[in-house]
Amino acid sequence: MLVVSNSSPLIALARLSYLDLLQALYGEIVIPQAVYQEVVQAGNGREGSAAVQAAPWISTQTVRDTIAVDILREQLDRGESEAIVLALETQAQLLLIDEARGRRIAQSRGLTHIGTVGIIVLAKRRNLIPSGTPILDQLIKIGFRMDTALYQKAQTLMQEPT
Repeated sequence: MLVVSNSSPLIALARLSYLDLLQALYGEIVIPQAVYQEVVQAGNGREGSAAVQAAPWISTQTVRDTIAVDILREQLDRGESEAIVLALETQAQLLLIDEARGRRIAQSRGLTHIGTVGIIVLAKRRNLIPSGTPILDQLIKIGFRMDTALYQKAQTLMQEPT
């Protein structure tokens, strides 16, 4: 399965020491140059940066269609734009992305996507983690934006008490 990721799921999961869930769920992850620059280079010294850089199952690929990236840049940041274009270019089966606008644009282009919360739900359903609620709580604690409805929906999907 070819999976492309934007920076936010990588950063969030790496900061909580759950980056390995991505490998367990998807095997390999491909990221565009802009995501690598944001997470590893600009994020050097920040929580999660070293974990992403050290993960041999995360590879970087250059986006070919820079015009498509520039068009998306009118609405999204460079990492999100490159992740969407790379997912289209590689015909990825899945795009990891959290930002609402990016998700809407990805969906409008026919891309299947999942965010950090969905990854946690999937990990719980596949018994890769004993409980997802503590991870959701940790996400909120580090500043991850999640409204009450999403939190409760995730708990319901994981069959955990609300």
